[in-house]
This record gives sequence, C-alpha cells and structure tokens, in this order.
Amino acid sequence: VQLQASGGGLVQTGGSLRLSCAASGRPYSSHVMGWFRQAPGKDREFVAAIRWGSLRTYYADSVKGRFAISRDSAKNTVYLQMNSLNPEDTAVYYCARGTSTATSDFRVWGQGTQVTVSS
Repeated sequence: VQLQASGGGLVQTGGSLRLSCAASGRPYSSHVMGWFRQAPGKDREFVAAIRWGSLRTYYADSVKGRFAISRDSAKNTVYLQMNSLNPEDTAVYYCARGTSTATSDFRVWGQGTQVTVSS
C-alpha cells in the first residue's frame, strides 16, 4: 500500500488548511490512520489518529480543539482539518498507517507535505 499526502502550503496565523492522505488500498477496519509532524531540528511527533473501523479519534494535546481528523471510506482517504494555525504548527506533516496508536506500530508512511504558518 502507498500513502499520498497533499494539501500543505503557506498560511497566515489564524488560518486553516486541510490535509489529505489517499491510500492506494482500502485500510482494514482494524487499521489506525495517523498524522505526524516534524519541525526543523525537532523529533517527529504525533498529531492525530483515527481508527478506520470505529472512527475513534485521538489527538495530541497541542492540537485538541483546533484540528479534526476524519476519513472517507469511499475514497480511502484520511483528512486533517487544521484551524487556528499558529507558527508552532509549522512542520512537515506525514500520514501513516498503523495497527495501534503506538508510534512504533505505524509501519506504512507517506511522503510529507510542508505546512508553513507565517506570523
């Protein structure tokens, strides 16, 4: 399976972006689809995840209330709606597929998409 992330760009503080992650194959109901990000000089960090079958969602504290993850099963696509963006959200965002919410269980990764938030 391949994951194709898109939707990044340059936005001003307070703006919004929606990232998309299209999977080449349909995820199983047990799969967890997640978004991670990596800012320059920092480690990759978890942002949000959704269980494909149950639609249960998980968020990092830093994005709760601002970001929303969802999926469209007909398109095998996961979305990350990002609102109220601030410069600390600037990073390369990656989507990934895993079998649990543990970062180490995400084995399939897409290429990153750059998100830049200007102040």
